[in-house]
Amino acid sequence: MKIPAVVKATVLTAITTVAVSLAFAQAPDAPQPGQAQPTPGAAQAPASDALPVPPAPEVAGTAWILMDAASGNVLAGHNIDQQVEPASITKVMTSYVIAAEMAGGKVKEDDPVMMTENAWRKGGAATDGSYSGFEVNKTAPLMEMEKGMVVQSGNDAAIALAEHVAGTEAAFATLMNQYAQRIGMKNSHFVNATGLPDEGHVTTAHDLALLGRALIHDFPTAYSYNSIKEYTVGTISQSNRNLLLWRDNSVDGIKTGHTSAAGYCLMASAKRGEQRLISVVMGSTSEAKRASDSQALLNWGFRFYETHKLYEPGQAIATQKTWKGQADEVRLGVAEPLLVTVPRGRYEQLKPMMDVPRTLVAPIAGGQAIGTVKVMLDDEVIAQRPLVAIEGVEQAGFFKRLWDEFWMWWESE
Repeated sequence: MKIPAVVKATVLTAITTVAVSLAFAQAPDAPQPGQAQPTPGAAQAPASDALPVPPAPEVAGTAWILMDAASGNVLAGHNIDQQVEPASITKVMTSYVIAAEMAGGKVKEDDPVMMTENAWRKGGAATDGSYSGFEVNKTAPLMEMEKGMVVQSGNDAAIALAEHVAGTEAAFATLMNQYAQRIGMKNSHFVNATGLPDEGHVTTAHDLALLGRALIHDFPTAYSYNSIKEYTVGTISQSNRNLLLWRDNSVDGIKTGHTSAAGYCLMASAKRGEQRLISVVMGSTSEAKRASDSQALLNWGFRFYETHKLYEPGQAIATQKTWKGQADEVRLGVAEPLLVTVPRGRYEQLKPMMDVPRTLVAPIAGGQAIGTVKVMLDDEVIAQRPLVAIEGVEQAGFFKRLWDEFWMWWESE
């Protein structure tokens, strides 16, 4: 017998009224899918700033970028995906590969690394490029040779390290490209470990910023070598060519580069308070200009932007009704920290939104993706992450599933 709609609606209203009263008594702030959530996080919002962000400083160069390290957001840039020659900034990729192989137990920091005749001839004092001065056919601990590569920009050290890690520089370049793909460097291709001009050896400002961000996050010890201002090999002492290390105490890296074809290049990074920015300037006109432009970009970024962590993994952003499960609801959150970079003074204007299915049926696995959380500013999505189940919900027994099946039918339209 078909139940009259008016009877069905009356019974459903009575039951729903009781259920909703109980639910709100237990969870008065439960958010609803698709509706704006309260501004998240416990951070204090800065004073409002009604003025728009002024344009980024003018930069002399083929390509440049300014990136927020925590969120990966690009704050400003020019020709950020145009392929350019990386010169000695290539050695940041070399450092990343060495650190990754060391983390995998394949090499150790005290490994004796041979300065082979090949490395000495291709990158030693007899060449026109930068060199460290390790003696040919003698060994030095891997960590010492890496500092010679990083601080002195030694081409000889880079080649020797590549040979130690992979057998040949060509094999090492294969590793460089594999790790570059993992990092997300979509427009880069490496042919050598030094950055000396070579056909097909290219990257982009955007890819280099991603590389710097990855080195800082994944291998902070390897990154810290970039803050060393001077390093000595034998009787040869050389200064780090990153002039910002002497000008700005917040700058702690990262790498310079120069060839006649690439121009003057600089990847720089600074941390002020809890915020870190990464700048990349490629194809500048002089050593002084690449430093002053990088400094201007960093100052502009710190002045006009701020980064906030909205949600931590394991933090419940919302709860959602579940059917046919041993639990009647599932807590939803994010798998990784959700960070956003916004103009200063606009934190309170963020509007998080949720998009989740109306009906969730157990079983639900812990970590299972269930919908999306978006963060809006001025009707624009500035961050988006999957919503996941914080804990799993196992399937209920036969009678609970049967009962829920009835109510799902009853509440269906």
